[in-house]
Amino acid sequence: MTQSRTVLLSSGLLVALCGAVQAQSVSKPALTLQMPALPDPVRVALNPAATALLVLDYVDPICISQPKCKGEMLPALTSFMARARGAGMVVAYGTRAANMSKWLPEVAPSPTDIKIVNTAQDRFYNTDLDSALKAKGIATIIIVGWKVSGSVVYTSVGATVRGYTTVIPMDTTAAATDYETAIGFYQILNQNPPNLKNEPLKPKSSTLTRTDMITFQ
Repeated sequence: MTQSRTVLLSSGLLVALCGAVQAQSVSKPALTLQMPALPDPVRVALNPAATALLVLDYVDPICISQPKCKGEMLPALTSFMARARGAGMVVAYGTRAANMSKWLPEVAPSPTDIKIVNTAQDRFYNTDLDSALKAKGIATIIIVGWKVSGSVVYTSVGATVRGYTTVIPMDTTAAATDYETAIGFYQILNQNPPNLKNEPLKPKSSTLTRTDMITFQ
């Protein structure tokens, strides 16, 4: 009898607590969080002999299944890549083994490009990307690809901790939602060392730009 009473009392207490929580949630409005405003993209002038273009996951089915990747990112990268190759820039590619043969034809690698098979979002992790770039005298990396809140942000961190300066064209990367995209750009500027004011080409940090704001000198 005592045990039965205890169970009943416990059940009654649980119902009362649930009711209190529900009442509290009804009486208080949901908390709304607002992301800090991102600084505007800035113009950068790059030395193509010391700069590499790093292309991440412009592959089928990843890019094709994302409307922002296929409809916005791909056209921006296609025209920019033609300029980068024309300037003689090193081009490198990184994706998982299963996707290495699935690059979109508009931006597919050439036989002489660097190709990195990765197992993590940071393309430097457990790969020879660092040694391959440094062997060619690369000091600055333009990082493009899907997605800004994943591979792009983590690879930018991997690059800056190894002494590279990174450049992120905002029209060549995105995420599934506007919120996630903003989070990705915010993380890129807040990594160590931060570049909160988006100072152009801050050494060993990251700069946000656009493809039409990049020139070669």
